[in-house]
Amino acid sequence: MIHETRTRYIVLVVDDSPDSLRFLTDAIDSAGMTVLVATDGEEALVRVREIRPDVILLDALMPGLDGFETCRQIKADPRFRDLPVIFMTALSETEHVVQGLAAGGVDYVTKPIITEELIARIHVHGKNAKLARSTSLALDAGGRALLAVNADGAILWATPRASALLQASFPSSDGEAPKVLPSLASRMNVVSGPPEKTAMTLSGNGEPLTFTLVTSIGPDEFLLTVKRETREDETRTLRTSFALTPREAEVLIWIARGKSNRDIGDILDLSPRTVNKHLEQIYAKLGVENRTAAAAVALNAMER
Repeated sequence: MIHETRTRYIVLVVDDSPDSLRFLTDAIDSAGMTVLVATDGEEALVRVREIRPDVILLDALMPGLDGFETCRQIKADPRFRDLPVIFMTALSETEHVVQGLAAGGVDYVTKPIITEELIARIHVHGKNAKLARSTSLALDAGGRALLAVNADGAILWATPRASALLQASFPSSDGEAPKVLPSLASRMNVVSGPPEKTAMTLSGNGEPLTFTLVTSIGPDEFLLTVKRETREDETRTLRTSFALTPREAEVLIWIARGKSNRDIGDILDLSPRTVNKHLEQIYAKLGVENRTAAAAVALNAMER
């Protein structure tokens, strides 16, 4: 029989009841996990900053700083936005469940707590958070300029490279990338628009930035790439890298931006037949067989 290897998660338990803390500490420790303890919201904030836990079990109703406000303050720190918070409450009314989720919680359990269910939830959310963090770190290490926005254009997250580009073109007073680009989602029409890639350019205080829709992550989250709009440099890069003619380089740039042959013809004032001829030469010089591969090779060259 193959046994599942389980990660030894660090779990922060926040509860003002000594009996609840004792019960939870014993249960979590018996499951092979490391337990940190806080008896109120203020202490929880200190613990999180001292040792980043993998999961937080948070009592919703505590004197002083309650669980909802504690969660909001934790999530306000960019370092802990992906840290899963499971609310513990004796209240099961919908309004309290909604309040916990709105504060940034990922789940809730009602008291009296069933040990087996709690441990299972810790493993599920801990595993999902580690996977998400690993993916984020991989993107950061790869230097990709990626960001996610909601339907209103609010930036949900961004890799360091994307943040640097945003800050350069749309500087904010606090030194961070802008939180909202209202025109981004509406001008790209990402909610009701076609599924193929869509590109648009926004001009800020610095160089214009080109945003390209990659995919929809969920009903209200859209993944975009961002890069400086420097067509002259891009054309030069593609010509040098692949021995392209100036016109072939221009066609390839628009292929990388997801444009169809008809769109490219309209943009560059070329007939569809001429666009196809250029594509044949581009494929041969890049050593690829289709436009998807050509776009990938071009994007890789332009992002170096």
